[in-house]
Amino acid sequence: MLVKPQRKHGPKAEMNVVPYIDVMLVLLVIFMVTAPMLVQGVKIELPKVAAEAMPTENERQILTLSVKADGGFYWNLGNEQNADDQTDSAIGLEEMREKVAAIIAERGDTQVYVRADDAADYGRVVAGIAELHRGGVVNLGLITEAPPGQPAP
Repeated sequence: MLVKPQRKHGPKAEMNVVPYIDVMLVLLVIFMVTAPMLVQGVKIELPKVAAEAMPTENERQILTLSVKADGGFYWNLGNEQNADDQTDSAIGLEEMREKVAAIIAERGDTQVYVRADDAADYGRVVAGIAELHRGGVVNLGLITEAPPGQPAP
């Protein structure tokens, strides 16, 4: 008569996690290798101007400064943001700084918003912002508009 040998250990009901760890480590290596390749961009040289985030309040005098395509400046002064009307204008940076500095000296909490024509030179816009800062403007914001046919964000 043949006797079957008895097993010392019975079947185990535990999950073997070694294959899962191997898969996880392979995926980790793949992502670590490919992630730096996904970063894309265009190298540009931006104008260097010091700027700070400015607090906003509801009851301020608002000056909306617009930069035209030809580089000229015009603005509207009032209690709300308005780029359609014109209170005053200036052709040069110095003239604009002097006129706006007089407004700021009169009322220091004036909020200034800057908007520019699509065809306006970017360097001219930044130079205007720098002149505003030199003229005493401490509350500055930028205005953008959604392209035609697209809803505003």
